[in-house]
Amino acid sequence: MTSLLFSDKANVTKPDLQQATKKYEQPNQLKAVWQLANTFIPYLFLCILMYFSHTAGYSYWITLCLAIVAGGMLVRIFIFFHDCAHHSFFASRRANTFLGYICGILTFTPYEEWRKSHGLHHNTFADLDRRGQGDVWTLTAEEYRTASKPERFWYRLFRNPFVLLCLGPAYLFLVSYRYPHKGSKKRQSISVVITNAAITVIILVASFTIGFKAYAIIQLPAIFFAGVIGVWLFYIQHQFEGVYWSRHDQWDPIKASLQGSSYYKLPKLLQWFTGNIGLHHIHHLRSRIPNYNLQGAYDDTKDLLKVEPLTIRKSIACLQLKLWDEKKQKLVGFKSVYA
Repeated sequence: MTSLLFSDKANVTKPDLQQATKKYEQPNQLKAVWQLANTFIPYLFLCILMYFSHTAGYSYWITLCLAIVAGGMLVRIFIFFHDCAHHSFFASRRANTFLGYICGILTFTPYEEWRKSHGLHHNTFADLDRRGQGDVWTLTAEEYRTASKPERFWYRLFRNPFVLLCLGPAYLFLVSYRYPHKGSKKRQSISVVITNAAITVIILVASFTIGFKAYAIIQLPAIFFAGVIGVWLFYIQHQFEGVYWSRHDQWDPIKASLQGSSYYKLPKLLQWFTGNIGLHHIHHLRSRIPNYNLQGAYDDTKDLLKVEPLTIRKSIACLQLKLWDEKKQKLVGFKSVYA
């Protein structure tokens, strides 16, 4: 099974791709404002519904169901945040920064700190010699074979689906993003302080109005579900069967974009919630394309690129892929190493 293919017969060149996709980099203010309206208003409405569901004494399962939808809205808000980090959502850099901070506060993510790590990800993804920059921890098969028992233990624990997709997102958004990381400069550190301060103010205001318990019942499940969905999307965008990785001296940015990033084909409703980010190969090809233009860019290049989509059913099996086998040039499971 190969989830993503790049057709050599297409003989695609960089100028071809630039010509086909350049026009989609232009931000559209009407589309951007409409996205804000059709996302922020429903998200606020869902939070109000969760509050009244709780205070009216209805089953908490109703609140949780609403939290799943609210989490989907937070994923969409994070996509706006992501576009702002690429300065693509609005034409104005200042407007992108302002909105980026607002979306970052709502998603518990410091804007400048995340923007820096994500920029490093775009410059290093699929490069075996530059791993560890905003990506999913991945060892080669040989590195795993020669690792110590404690290293193997921690790697297997990290790659456990429950840890990766449940505990990991909770730690990432609630703990890891609360402090500056190694290499952060003043701008990034200040963004962490501003985001933490804003979250603290929101918690205090909520505690004195609706009560801390009500706030926690509304916010925590929504941010948890959003985190799980977000981490899964990020995982499957670069960890799938047929993915491209190479050493730095052979690393090709075009090939990395088209083969190192998946086209995760989702049903239209899920594609809406995830802001077209499943068209990840197009995003890495041209990161300045805003989410609302990705589908158009894909439609103009699908015959040129010949990319096979990754379906939801096939994506589940990708959780078995744990290591990069340099000899076989593919991701493999732990059993392959022992075999």
